[in-house]
Amino acid sequence: MNHQVDESLAAALAGASLTERADLLLGYLAEHGQSFYDEDVRQLEHGLQAALLARNAGASSEEVVAGLFHDIGHLMVDEHDATGDFLEEDLCHETLGGDLLEPYFTAAVVDPIRLHVPAKRYLCTVDESYYNGLSESSKKSFAVQGGKMSDEEKAEMEKNPHLDKVLELRRRDDGAKVIGLETPTLGDFRDDVIAALEAKQAS
Repeated sequence: MNHQVDESLAAALAGASLTERADLLLGYLAEHGQSFYDEDVRQLEHGLQAALLARNAGASSEEVVAGLFHDIGHLMVDEHDATGDFLEEDLCHETLGGDLLEPYFTAAVVDPIRLHVPAKRYLCTVDESYYNGLSESSKKSFAVQGGKMSDEEKAEMEKNPHLDKVLELRRRDDGAKVIGLETPTLGDFRDDVIAALEAKQAS
């Protein structure tokens, strides 16, 4: 991997209070999310749209937060459309994001984030029509990320107790690429982030 991982957010989160962690995460997305996710929307817009899709579906705060931060790993390695990295080399942004957030959020947040790339491979494996609905960049990254799953990989995926939430996030990810869509601001999701952080403390 040619990109250095930005460890600054992880370091700041470790010493922060719960509300400070919420603000650090939102601030990081605001600061680093201005590059383009793919040919259509900025990374910040993409996260906001995914979170909004979860909210509009009546999903929990944890699912909303998973939508908001599912691609934070892209930002940690400055991986975006202008560089073409995620179309040529798999930098495992889903693992980076999951590892960053795991100390602070429950599996209901972390598992969908950690598995939203394998979820694309899973859906392409079990539903041939799913691939045809992907954006061009998603089709290209699909090949880089491993293509269709083996029978063993598929069986392992299906063991996850949060599989339904994983697949919901994947579909929200696919739908969160609408040019010019009006969304709430990052601040409008602060209460969801705090609620999801509190859920981890209570677990």
